[in-house]
Amino acid sequence: MLKPTYPYYLAGRACAPNADLVVHDKYSGQEACRVALADAAVIDQAIAAAVASQPALAAFAPDQRQAVLKHCVARFGERREELAHALCIEAGKPIRDARGEVTRLIDTFKIAAAEAVRIGGDVLELGISPRSRGYRGFVKRVPIGPCSFISPFNFPLNLVAHKVAPAIAAGCPWLLKPASRTPVGALIIGEVLAETDLPQGSFSILPCHRDGADLFTTDARFKLLSFTGSAAVGWDLKARAGKKKVVLELGGNAACLVDGDQHDDLDRVVERLVFGAFYQSGQSCISVQRVFAHASLFATLRAKLVAAAQSLVCGDPKDEATFIGPLIDEASAARLQDWIDDAVAAGARVLCGGRRRGTLLPATVLEAVPRTAAIVAEEAFGPVVVLEPFADFEQALAAVNASRYGLQAGVFTHDLRHALRAWDVLEVGGVIVGDVPSWRVDHMPYGGVKDSGLGREGVRCAIEDMTEPRLLAIRG
Repeated sequence: MLKPTYPYYLAGRACAPNADLVVHDKYSGQEACRVALADAAVIDQAIAAAVASQPALAAFAPDQRQAVLKHCVARFGERREELAHALCIEAGKPIRDARGEVTRLIDTFKIAAAEAVRIGGDVLELGISPRSRGYRGFVKRVPIGPCSFISPFNFPLNLVAHKVAPAIAAGCPWLLKPASRTPVGALIIGEVLAETDLPQGSFSILPCHRDGADLFTTDARFKLLSFTGSAAVGWDLKARAGKKKVVLELGGNAACLVDGDQHDDLDRVVERLVFGAFYQSGQSCISVQRVFAHASLFATLRAKLVAAAQSLVCGDPKDEATFIGPLIDEASAARLQDWIDDAVAAGARVLCGGRRRGTLLPATVLEAVPRTAAIVAEEAFGPVVVLEPFADFEQALAAVNASRYGLQAGVFTHDLRHALRAWDVLEVGGVIVGDVPSWRVDHMPYGGVKDSGLGREGVRCAIEDMTEPRLLAIRG
């Protein structure tokens, strides 16, 4: 059960001036708890505190930062079930997926703890000509300064972790705006951080409405903005962010290729496709949305995939048997229903699913969908997958690239030439061979191209973004 109310964290301290933000149980629709809501004045105060804390946090030694991160790892482990059930309620995340996200939260803080004490530098050889003989060069990385973080609703723990854990490791003060529909997980992280000896003022976690959060984007005191969310919002924020560095992890309509040499492995391929398309109820930016399967195995794959999708339990996320829970709200479910209906009107066939009940949409498989249909061309962000056969591998690669998104792609093939060709040609941030694009490990460079974003997440990449190289040149 959730607590009745949660405070926000202003300059590292719990504050409960109100309980104005209502958080709903996404399955029942009932009020689950209330959360303190910050306004523009509070956000301004938090930014000032972050700026003031910068010298103390920069002087906070690497082993001290590591100790903070290790404390979080231990406490998250102790509170594992509490965190999972909070996710289950506030995000509607099936309990099995919720437990998996807690594991990734812990992994991300573990990785950051390891990186905190090995943020290195370089010795730079300057003697490249007679005029620079006798000079020595050194480069170290220093914290960039106060950071602004805006996180989405679909991974309320792990996508927060990918911002705050690297910031702690790098020595940067920060403000976080968690998604207003799923703020509780971030506030529990704040509760754990408040137990540590981080310098006063170095972090704030402030749920707020969009109309009160403009300072997170526009305030020049921030040196970096990291946003995870939709492409439309992300690119608008970048346009208004001014001179600060901007990192965007945005949406996608991830594709997966199944090559013609996969006949003997088709059961495993289907198992992974089902996971990739329907885990998290499809609410993942790297959810498998488009499947291109070789014509020689298309009919068999289609039959196996439909049978597997029909067997998935769609319902109460608190039930251990549930694989697909509710979408985040009814508007999202209604949008998906409209897109499915529009595709059918354009000639698509629904092989299973396709009809919502409130916020619940069962696993849905479509074929013969025009590539211009929204359910193919846009980000579905729900439990829907579209199948299409191909005869030529190069044409399949071109079909994957015929998208304004480019986050990750999956390729099932035993042909090394095809694997390397996909790596060379696909316009994405990552190519996953032998698995679905939904696969991610939390230390790898992660991000996209085109409308899918700018920059990379993954702890080491984030630390690089949150630090600047500083040169020292010495004349001997």
